[in-house]
Amino acid sequence: MSSLSAELTPQLASQFARIALGHVTRPFPYKRDHVHAGPGDHSDPREAHPIFYGSFDWHSCVHGYWTLATLRRLFPQMPEAPAIDALFAQTFTEANVAGELAYVSRPSSRGFERPYGWGWLLKLQAELIAHGDAPWAGRLAPLAAAFADRFKDFLPRADYPIRTGVHSSTGFALALAQDYAVAAKDAALADLFKTKARAWYGADQGCQAWEPSGDDFLSPALMEAECMRRLLPGPEFRSWFAAFLPQAAQEQPATLFAPARVSDRSDGKIAHLDGLNLSRAWCWRNIAAALEAGDPVRPVALAAAERHLAASLPHVAGDYMGEHWLASFAILGLTAGAAA
Repeated sequence: MSSLSAELTPQLASQFARIALGHVTRPFPYKRDHVHAGPGDHSDPREAHPIFYGSFDWHSCVHGYWTLATLRRLFPQMPEAPAIDALFAQTFTEANVAGELAYVSRPSSRGFERPYGWGWLLKLQAELIAHGDAPWAGRLAPLAAAFADRFKDFLPRADYPIRTGVHSSTGFALALAQDYAVAAKDAALADLFKTKARAWYGADQGCQAWEPSGDDFLSPALMEAECMRRLLPGPEFRSWFAAFLPQAAQEQPATLFAPARVSDRSDGKIAHLDGLNLSRAWCWRNIAAALEAGDPVRPVALAAAERHLAASLPHVAGDYMGEHWLASFAILGLTAGAAA
């Protein structure tokens, strides 16, 4: 494939929309993130989460709805648009949002979905805001504000980043939530993200990239770089990146340029590696777009992105362990770069 050959076509968009429509309201199997506050603290997932009760877990359901909202905006004439509109009208109601807010307001839910779900919820709200006159963003706003407040409370106390390739990644959460800070015009939140990113990552140099781990769906190295790309001014990011991955033009560390092998897509953790390939493509495309036109890293970054997309795009559907979430990461990878 050429360096920008992989695109989100109307046909792919419809395929991804049908996948997401098939799982955001599928109640089981479901894996809960729940702290039991007492012996009687039991509830059906749909009672606890009147919106995000599908897609195997809460955070995957959140970004399943982001998938649908994004596709609805990018392809307004898609055949699935009426079904998406009907689902959103039924789902994003004041009562349902109040139910979600009640759950996250429990004292025992203080760490609920931190930070991955926090980032995705704010990313979803940023996308709903982009729909303009549609009522969905207004209805979800109280829940989004609650998660924005959680970031404002937590980040000043978070002295250290979490440099993982899974849900605990702080770089991924900040990268996603920055879209909300911009869309909602929350300057205090945006400033907090920038301050924290510099404190966490600003001095990092010569990244050795000991990855992937066996259940990564994010690259700790590239996700940190993508976070900094989003939060730093262009010249500052380029200077930082040159020190962070000084041999990138020579495709070193080599592991960042080679797609991960996925040995068993029916295993939920091993299937994470398809997400790693797709999210690496997202990062490489965005990083390439942020570099100067003559930077020798640009062509190798774009070529790496294409290899990673080719490795995992064919496997977005097929087994529910990947199918309930991978389309979101495919969209990130396929839409990256042009408006990075």
